[in-house]
Amino acid sequence: MKKVLTMILLLASVPAAAHSGHGDSFGAGLAHPFTGIDHVLAMLGIGLWSRRQDQPLAIPLVFVALMALGALVQLPVALPDAVLAATVVAVGVVVAAGPMPQGAALLLVGVFALLHGQAHGRELPALASAAGYLISSALLLTAGRCLGRPRVAGAVIGAAGLCLLAVPGLA
Repeated sequence: MKKVLTMILLLASVPAAAHSGHGDSFGAGLAHPFTGIDHVLAMLGIGLWSRRQDQPLAIPLVFVALMALGALVQLPVALPDAVLAATVVAVGVVVAAGPMPQGAALLLVGVFALLHGQAHGRELPALASAAGYLISSALLLTAGRCLGRPRVAGAVIGAAGLCLLAVPGLA
């Protein structure tokens, strides 16, 4: 079942579609995180990583809260697609590496969340769409907690992130 869920989520992701206008509705926001492989991989990976930490619920909660903050406080981010792809690589590395001190983990996931929030907020600035993508992100984080074999999944996520960095327009 875990493998089937993972394959469905990955196949439902359409490269680069997450970075085009979707509208300002709740439904558009709800669909948004599933439409870009970079978002799907990052959320699944962070969910998986959270399961390996001492306080596993802290990471998803901090991620969603700081993603919302990142969407509200828009700062200029150079090369946003490359930055998001780099977060996928980093998430893969930390998942494969295993647990880290809680403070460091929360700081790192906070940075990832702010960067992903920037992207979501830029693409879907309306409150209704924000509610949708925060809910979908929470669902992806939860799905990530259900994945098996963290080291293997981390390596796959990291390798996919490298592919996103190597192929412009894929992220």
